[in-house]
Amino acid sequence: MSFKSLGLSEALLKAISKKGYTTPSPIQQKAIPKVLERKDVLASAQTGTGKTAAFTLPMLQILNTGKHLHNRPVRALVLTPTRELAAQVMEDVNTYSEFTNCNGTVIFGGVSEKPQIKALRKGVDILVATPGRLLDLQSRNLVSLANIEILVLDEADRMLDMGFLRDIKKILAVMPSKRQNLLFSATFSKDIKKLANTFLHNPVMVEATPENTTAEKVDQLIYRTDKTKKTQLVTKLIDEGDWQQVLIFTRTKHGANRLSQKLEKAGITAAAIHGNKSQGARTKALAGFKSGKTRVLVATDIAARGLDIPLLPHVINYELPNVPEDYVHRIGRTGRAGASGEAISIVSVDENEYVRGIEKLLGERLQSEVIPGFEVTETLKEVLDKKADNKANHRSQRNNSRKNKSSGGSKRRRNR
Repeated sequence: MSFKSLGLSEALLKAISKKGYTTPSPIQQKAIPKVLERKDVLASAQTGTGKTAAFTLPMLQILNTGKHLHNRPVRALVLTPTRELAAQVMEDVNTYSEFTNCNGTVIFGGVSEKPQIKALRKGVDILVATPGRLLDLQSRNLVSLANIEILVLDEADRMLDMGFLRDIKKILAVMPSKRQNLLFSATFSKDIKKLANTFLHNPVMVEATPENTTAEKVDQLIYRTDKTKKTQLVTKLIDEGDWQQVLIFTRTKHGANRLSQKLEKAGITAAAIHGNKSQGARTKALAGFKSGKTRVLVATDIAARGLDIPLLPHVINYELPNVPEDYVHRIGRTGRAGASGEAISIVSVDENEYVRGIEKLLGERLQSEVIPGFEVTETLKEVLDKKADNKANHRSQRNNSRKNKSSGGSKRRRNR
């Protein structure tokens, strides 16, 4: 099947050809014709399946053939959960709209709003946005959603995970009721179906792959070791394998910072990316990773959502997620666009329950190995006791810090 057979215009086919694509992916084959028919679509697609083009291409065609209104009000809105995904979607909009009469802009928090407001005042057809910044600008009448013809919720499952449901409902309330709606999600969970029922009209259901399946070209492997040996094992794998581009997942922001610092000390260039980092720092870290200047990017789940890193060969789960579906999202960062990839999980005894949950979701056993010198010596009780001790120490330190601050304040008041 060709892109031309999907009913796309010559302007879009020219942009697709310039991008170097020749054959549409399964999600594109299934979704594009339905969107062009102006149907509401509920689509399930894993990361790396070409889902962004599946809604961007037909959206551009619809807008390009429609009437361009005076002052170019926003006619299409793409909502995304993260800044990185918003920026990536905007890149695709710019790429595919090159030979059309459509334009767009992106707005998200963490950066100055002035350039975003300036772009909106000039007039745009397509707006890509994160919910928070959009609601902020809309509440101050700096952007109007009164002319929206197409709404896209991208990675809707992650938006729900991040607590954006209330924001989504507020945004839906200020748009015309008559519009085309497209909802893209990695999974068709109960919550997603419930959300879809609130605003999709007789939607066509499209699935590119079965729910919660992992990329076929991703080799998955578990290395079991002690919690205290994880950093040493990761360093060994990267050094001896001469891996030049590795995405590592941690469960917490502090964990991401600690691991990237330890890798740097071991002579491996690394950067951390998470919610506490400024947008400038996140953009710089990602750019360094993509260019090869930085070998390792250590990320939390939310920060990594929407990252588009072509041909990423290695993903490491330094810590397994406690939600099995997040494992699927994580390893979906590799093995993309037909390339092969490797996903390694470093597992300590307190994570065995997570492994069972992942295997149950996947319907298969994951291959498990032990590297000589990194044998498991800790018992579950020892690990849990150590966790409890660490928590108690942290609480004690926090309490002492509060007491010291309180004492200092009392002394200052007495000295006045």
